[in-house]
Amino acid sequence: ACFRLLCSLLIPALFLSGILCICLVVLLWVIRLWIQQRKKQLSSAGRDGKRPLLVAFFHPYCNAGGGGERVLWCAIRTLQKKYRNVTCVVYTGDRDATGEEIVEGAFRRFNIKLIHPVKFVFLEKRYLVEASLYPHFTLLGQSLGSVFLGWEALLKCVPDIYIDSMGYAFTLPLFKYLGGCRVGCYVHYPTISTDMLSVVRDRDTRFNNTAFITNSPFFSKFKLVYYYFFAFMYGLVGSCSDVIMVNSSWTLNHILSLWRAGACTSVVYPPCDVQTFLDIPLEVEKSTSEYSIVSVSQFRPEKDHPLQIRAFAKLLKEKRVGQQPSLKLILIGGCRNQQDEERVNNLKRLCEELGVGNDVMFRINIPFEELKRHLAEATIGLHTMWNEHFGIGVVECMAAGTVILAHNSGGPKLDIVVPYEGHVTGFLAENEDNYAETMAYILSLSPEKRLEIRENARRSVHRFSNQHFEDTFLLSVEPLFK
Repeated sequence: ACFRLLCSLLIPALFLSGILCICLVVLLWVIRLWIQQRKKQLSSAGRDGKRPLLVAFFHPYCNAGGGGERVLWCAIRTLQKKYRNVTCVVYTGDRDATGEEIVEGAFRRFNIKLIHPVKFVFLEKRYLVEASLYPHFTLLGQSLGSVFLGWEALLKCVPDIYIDSMGYAFTLPLFKYLGGCRVGCYVHYPTISTDMLSVVRDRDTRFNNTAFITNSPFFSKFKLVYYYFFAFMYGLVGSCSDVIMVNSSWTLNHILSLWRAGACTSVVYPPCDVQTFLDIPLEVEKSTSEYSIVSVSQFRPEKDHPLQIRAFAKLLKEKRVGQQPSLKLILIGGCRNQQDEERVNNLKRLCEELGVGNDVMFRINIPFEELKRHLAEATIGLHTMWNEHFGIGVVECMAAGTVILAHNSGGPKLDIVVPYEGHVTGFLAENEDNYAETMAYILSLSPEKRLEIRENARRSVHRFSNQHFEDTFLLSVEPLFK
């Protein structure tokens, strides 16, 4: 009787599910046809009578002035150089600036002058991708928010080619299957990585895994299940890309394991303004009464400035008691908000606790020329972020002529601080003791030996120039234009 009851319920349920699936497919097909019709109505012919090819970049924070924005403007300029019948569109939420002001800002910050005008599509719902809107389940909240923001973008302008240049992978199927676009993406950092899964699995306390979670077996297991579910969804949406570009070998490994689309995935190193730093004269250090160690990175938790201060304090205490010349640690970085400013105050308190308050200098939001001067005078360039996806600051330190000491992980380990033509280009470390010992070793080298390492590093950074980016970017996006 129970079996007959189950059968009598199962068959209608399957039938109803089938009907719903068919209705959903029909609905999506109707939406796609409506969007294609809308595209024809909104598009207009160019001067030669042909409709220009619309290439749209999804970059809600295009006026932010960071490394990701440098990639965006270099990519647009590269396409304008190569393709005549292309109009570039930028979907942005920067409604507090005009298109002219955004383009002027790109020129002022990055010295990137576009060849043709760019069309801006201003989005009103950018708040949907703000992390502050989702105190819990932030990854899922931001990703779903990006779908609604992407829908707004698609309704306002339907492109021929769509490129997500900021890491909103959940918009890709929207533009591919409803917009009928060829889609590509440039991944700076995977939204979720296998490293994040291992941090939760091992119940390791880090900036993205609080003690509240690690101390509870239940919450740790729940978060792990949530992360695995999100990683599965992330893999599904990412794999629908026609072209995938990643910024480093580290990002490549994670994207390959999550998206499993190796045939259309390639590494395109971000363009670094190496020439500006290469213009700094490189010569043997003169005898000096003070050596400086410089760190360049935003004051964000993942940059791990406390590790730099603790390692520096250990260096002063154990390696250089009574020795001259003196040492200074200079922490250069940007503060985005009040949280960052509070973080700087905490770092200053840490310096006082460790007795190095007079030996550590903080330089916040300084002009570019002052940054160049500090790097030109520095002996060591310091970087401590675990699993930095690339590391533009590391490249800049090497180009400026410092001896780099970076974290033994991520982009610095796999791509940047690697032997060049068989010669040493810098050093890597992992913990407080490693950093202190390696800094002491670098300072113990003769000025001539340090110069040799600095010259090797300088020669190696040409791999990250604007020209190299342009060549590899055009090679990668070529399938989108066929």
